[in-house]
Amino acid sequence: MANIVEEIKKPIKEEMKLFEQKFYESMQSNVPLLDKVTRFIVTTKGKQMRPMFVFLCAKLLGEVNEKTFRGASMIELIHTATLVHDDVVDESFKRRNFFSINALWKNKIAVLVGDYLLSKAVLLSTDNKDYDLLSVISTTIREMSEGELLQLEKARKLDITEDVYFEIIRQKTATLIAACCEIGVLSNNADENLAGKMREFGTLTGMAFQIKDDLFDFLTSNIIGKPVGIDIKEKKMTLPLIHSLKMASEKDRKYYFNTIKRYNNDTKRVKELIEFVKNSGGLEYAIGVMKDYQQKAKNILNEFPDHEAKYSLNLMLDYVIERKY
Repeated sequence: MANIVEEIKKPIKEEMKLFEQKFYESMQSNVPLLDKVTRFIVTTKGKQMRPMFVFLCAKLLGEVNEKTFRGASMIELIHTATLVHDDVVDESFKRRNFFSINALWKNKIAVLVGDYLLSKAVLLSTDNKDYDLLSVISTTIREMSEGELLQLEKARKLDITEDVYFEIIRQKTATLIAACCEIGVLSNNADENLAGKMREFGTLTGMAFQIKDDLFDFLTSNIIGKPVGIDIKEKKMTLPLIHSLKMASEKDRKYYFNTIKRYNNDTKRVKELIEFVKNSGGLEYAIGVMKDYQQKAKNILNEFPDHEAKYSLNLMLDYVIERKY
């Protein structure tokens, strides 16, 4: 898997190296505590998939330029801010095997750091008069917040249909990847039509990405260090579960709804529910939907002439659904 990531990065290797420095600069402040936290953020970064999308989409139309770098920094600032805030909301003390910011510096500082990063993303666009990028990131921040709140509301009521699930993951996850792809082409002066097409490409990719993430909850072989059944314990209704419950008999449906509602911390009942989803075709169904999103994204890419960036984006689409973590 690591080899695939290296292969994807080939056309943007230099840009990714340069990006690390530019991203760090975009976070800098005169407050020593903030600097300490942002240095920590840079040293504990993940695969940086989102900036990769920005650079590769920019390369579909031309070269990576300063506006592309700013766009990638904006995306990564928003992404990092949401992770910092998520860890506070989820009371999570680990992130990528490192302590989370709220674990090291407490909730109040973590919330303020998240706010600071969001403000930096907005300022980066206004200071450089990138108003088209500002419009994209403002919409993205709004949608991500709406998606999180919709999911929290539905976790309380458990009245979630497939359509509601798709809307939640579109807003929570896919909208940020959509923003990456749109910003990438906008940095090379794409017209409205092309920007919209790349936004759709990013949305489809993000949907496939999130369904893959949801599948990990049912797989004992997942190596992301995420315990199996964690979504069920948090009363998150994911696609394999929604489909299995929809297909179940009235008796089974009541029993398993009760597991999610009242026995979501009972290891035996959660394990039983996972087996039920596996045996009733929930995983196969979700995999089919995920591959359908992937294919639709590939169809959009196929409209572009052959190019190393197109090859890498195709590889990225394969990686999204084949990754092990």
